[in-house]
Amino acid sequence: SSVSIGIYMSMAFYVASASGIVAMYIAYASKPRCSLNIFFISYTGVLLLVMMGISLHSRVQRGLLSSGIMAFYIVFLCWTAIRSEPGTETCNIHGDNSHGGWTTVLAFVIDMCAIVLATFSTGIDYQSFQFFKNRDLPRGDERIPYGYGFFHTVFSLGAMYFAMLFLSWNLGSLTKKWIIDVGWESTWVKIINISIAAAIYLWKLICLAVGESKVTNHED
Repeated sequence: SSVSIGIYMSMAFYVASASGIVAMYIAYASKPRCSLNIFFISYTGVLLLVMMGISLHSRVQRGLLSSGIMAFYIVFLCWTAIRSEPGTETCNIHGDNSHGGWTTVLAFVIDMCAIVLATFSTGIDYQSFQFFKNRDLPRGDERIPYGYGFFHTVFSLGAMYFAMLFLSWNLGSLTKKWIIDVGWESTWVKIINISIAAAIYLWKLICLAVGESKVTNHED
């Protein structure tokens, strides 16, 4: 039953991701002059295929669930990046009304939850970001599941990122009421986040595969 649930969830995430890509093409890239949006959506689609291909590679074999979740996440980031474009852009079908209402609040809440989850998971799993893991813990550190310095550094970065969402990543201008995280600065920050998230995910997949192959060769 757990395998069936995993298969259904993987299919659901990939169907939702593919549907999101198609919907963004229709809504934000239907005109040839919307070249920037076409690039954003196409770039996200390519990353989706790359993550799926590497996760299914014979030397990785991590299945489709984790890559499906990551694909859904970067599609969501791409959608929020396009919605962060100024409302006067002709490629935004909603016009000036696209940055207000419940969709803006919902996207902001999802961003907040993702930042909190990523901050805690990254801060606790600090050993995944070490090139050389030291398994000999000093005396008194056996019960510490994470590194103090690394955890609080990541938590501080997450708090600063969350604060910049209110300012739309632009310290030189004032934001209007209920206009959160809007501007070209916010758009490009989210596009860069897409690349960083995909790079970290692929790096961990490749590192796990390389580490397991080295262990297998050593045992042989």
